[in-house]
Amino acid sequence: MNIIDLHCDGLMKLQEAKGALRFADAPELQTNKTRLQLGQVKVQCFAIFIEPEIKGDQKFQVALEQIDYFYKEVLGKNPDMVHLKGWADFDQLKLGQIGALLTLEGVDAIGNDLTKLHILYQLGVRSVGLTWNYANLAADGAEEPRGGGLTRFGKEIVAFNNEHQILTDVSHLSDKGIWEVIELAKYPIASHSNARALCNHPRNLTDEQAVAMFNQGGLIHVVYHPPFVKESGEVTIPDLVKHIDHFCSLGGVRQIGLGSDFDGISTFITDLEDASKSQNLINELLKHFKEEEVRGFANQNFLDHRPGLGR
Repeated sequence: MNIIDLHCDGLMKLQEAKGALRFADAPELQTNKTRLQLGQVKVQCFAIFIEPEIKGDQKFQVALEQIDYFYKEVLGKNPDMVHLKGWADFDQLKLGQIGALLTLEGVDAIGNDLTKLHILYQLGVRSVGLTWNYANLAADGAEEPRGGGLTRFGKEIVAFNNEHQILTDVSHLSDKGIWEVIELAKYPIASHSNARALCNHPRNLTDEQAVAMFNQGGLIHVVYHPPFVKESGEVTIPDLVKHIDHFCSLGGVRQIGLGSDFDGISTFITDLEDASKSQNLINELLKHFKEEEVRGFANQNFLDHRPGLGR
């Protein structure tokens, strides 16, 4: 069953390795092309993520370097990797092709300059998360102690996203920020978040937030990072399935998807250690849900809720 994975950090690894890794088959990449193929990942979203310790005046340059690796290493050396530049492009993928979509995880790289976001949009970014875990000029992150929401600049970014049919991603936002995005965004999404009711972590969503997301037509893509799945002990695929089941109980059966966070995590769910193992999750889901529902989680829910098409 083909999978649309809304989040990985492979570009960060490629950029930090400075050309030493081959996207096609580097074992260091949990989302290398070979593993995507083995796991039947039909679309992989590649996040641009800038480590917090990078100096402010260097962050945009690092973002451009990651995009350069996306164009040269991911696309340029692999003709079967297809750049998805628009939401209708998902429907044009042929047998044997894998779609690749650029996303932005935190707007630190643009400082307070909306022109830089427009440049990233022109280069292919189609989903934008305002923060990582901490505060920036747009909003507070999930682990920022003061728990503030969006700044005036953050609201300008959401308006830009709305105008350009860009997803606004609430994963990593503070609780207050999540509520403000739900109120303001035409295309809200959680690219990699789980249910806080099952695992009490600030990166996860409360039931109230999840219901509000669903009511706004937003999607929640569950994440494979063990600390967001279970608070202690070995984490198994059935533990992750519980989060999907919980979101279904809140009315989200047609608005749930997958967002692995591969290449951004160093601990793993048993039997879900890289993209090649993705069908293990599908097979477990088929034990608990109808095939049509599982196909929804895997890809169809996202296709049905894309900007400009399903809304």
